[in-house]
Parts: sequence; structure tokens; C-alpha cells
Amino acid sequence: MTPDQQAQRLHLFRRVARGAALLALIVVVLGAWVRLSAAGLGCPDWPGCYGHLNIEQAAQNVDAINAANPHRPFEYHKALKEMVHRYFASTLGLVIVVMAGLAIWNWRDPDQPVKLPVALVGLVILQGLLGMWTVTLLLKPLIVVLHLIGGLTTLSLLAWLAIPPQRRAVGPDNLRLRRIATAGLAMLALQIFLGGWTSSNYAALACPDFPTCQNAMWPAMDVKDAFVLWRGLGIDYEGGVLDHPARVAIHFIHRLGAALTAVVLGFLVITTWRLATNPKARVAALVVGLVLLLQLILGPVMVMRALPLPLATAHNAVAALLLLALVRLYRLLHSWPLKPQ
Repeated sequence: MTPDQQAQRLHLFRRVARGAALLALIVVVLGAWVRLSAAGLGCPDWPGCYGHLNIEQAAQNVDAINAANPHRPFEYHKALKEMVHRYFASTLGLVIVVMAGLAIWNWRDPDQPVKLPVALVGLVILQGLLGMWTVTLLLKPLIVVLHLIGGLTTLSLLAWLAIPPQRRAVGPDNLRLRRIATAGLAMLALQIFLGGWTSSNYAALACPDFPTCQNAMWPAMDVKDAFVLWRGLGIDYEGGVLDHPARVAIHFIHRLGAALTAVVLGFLVITTWRLATNPKARVAALVVGLVLLLQLILGPVMVMRALPLPLATAHNAVAALLLLALVRLYRLLHSWPLKPQ
């Protein structure tokens, strides 16, 4: 194989990776939309919907379905949302398999990543299982959050593969920024977990006021019960099972996490802007700052307006965009030098 052929295959791989990353973003937002519109159990079985892969076929057998499922009757609008999400997620899985095939096909190219695309196939299979367990375990919060984290991890890795590396010298300041960026990624991952935990435990409106919570700067709350990860099987979590003080604790700690994450990411943005010699890294840092600011505005507005579906979905979408912006900045910090202090 000639170097030109290898380069063409690598270019094709990165184009597919960019398309897959966009599709993964759509899947993540659709998943949030399904969850926030209370359609997570719109299809109580998996992979079909009430025994049908086509939602219209299920609608034509609604009487038989309702007779067999008296405690969870068929609701067309919820079932449609759930199946649209599954169709997109399945398509993403197929695209990732194609990516892995392209990577293996071009394995002789030293610039071609192979292990990560193959690992993504395993991750997407795990995501499918988590999606199944989300339904069959009746929206168990831990499974819902793991499904969310798996989706955002898939999105991040696809974005990483879509960005071509640039080989440049790495200075000590670059290593310093990498450490700050690593801390930022860790804080954002923790905050995403807290956000998913807030949503899956129906705690988003536990503090309907802002900046106070329950009209107090430090409200009464039950932290111990708020973060019990496993409560056994056979529990229907639709609507939540926690008492109000536990939900307040989840919401309030999510707010504290947002403040800490903002501090770390803000420090990363300022430090990168001050030290980076690469214009792309500086612009990437600016994008992180702007998306972070948008998220910090959306959160309080969403709460004060009692969680309207468009704003709540946008809050999840902007969280995914913030993660993408941070991944891009982190990728650039692996390849560009910084000006000396």
C-alpha cells in the first residue's frame, strides 16, 4: 500500500469519526429528551416496543397490548420518543463498527489508531446492555447514570478520534496545562454524574428558588439517603422514590459541584489564554469559557422556570457541548508548545 493510499484511508476514517461524533451528540440529546419527557418506560421491553420493532405495528395492536400490560398501558407519544432514540442509537452502533473496520483495514499506517476504535465497539455493546437494563430495571438511577456516562464517554472518544494530532515539542508549561485540564475533565465528569443523579432521582425541582435553596443558603437535607447507589431489584423508580430532604441534598450538592467545576474550568481557560502560543488552543479555551458561561446561565433559569422541557433538554445538550469543547482543548494541549514564562 502506498503512503497516499494510507493517507486517503486515514482521511476517510476521520471523516467517519466526525460524522459519528455528531450522531453521538444527537443520541445523547435524544436520550435526555426521552428521560425528561417521562418517556423512559414508553417501551417497557427491549429491543422492541411491546413486542414490535415498528411503533406503528404496536399502535395497531393497542387493545391486546393494554390487556397484557394493565399497569403500563401503551402511550403512543412516549413509545415513539423511546423508539426514535433507539433507532438513532442503533445507527450509531453500526457506524462505530464501520469505523473499527476502517481502522483494521488501515492498520499499517502508523498514524492510524486501531485499539481505540475496536474498544469503542465493546463500549457501544455495553451501552446497549445499559439501555436494556435502564428499561428492564425500571429506571434504576445508578443504571440511568451509567448509561448517560457511557453515552458521553462514547461521544468524547469519537471526538478525540476525529481531531488529527499535531506533532510539536512539549514544554513544561504544556505539561502544567495538561494537569489543569485533567483536573477540569475529572470535575466535569463528577458534575455530569451529579447532574444525572439529580435527574434520575427527580430532584431537579427540589430547590425551586435561586440562589437560595428552600429559602436558605444551607437547607435542611438528608445526604445519607440521597446517595444510596443500590436499593435492590423490583423497585419502580419512575417519579422517584426518595423523600424530599434527600432530593434537596442531591440538588444542592449538584449546585455546589457546578460552582467548583466553574472555578476549575475558569482557571484552565485563563491560564491557557495566557500561556498558549497556538492560536487554536487559545480559541478552544475561549470556547470552553463561553459554553461554561451559557451552562451557568441555563441552570438557574431552568430551575426558576420550573423545568420546561426545552430548557431542560438544552441544559443537557450544553453539558455535552462543554465536554466536547474541553476534549478538543485537551487534545490540542497534547501537541502544541507554550510560550515561556
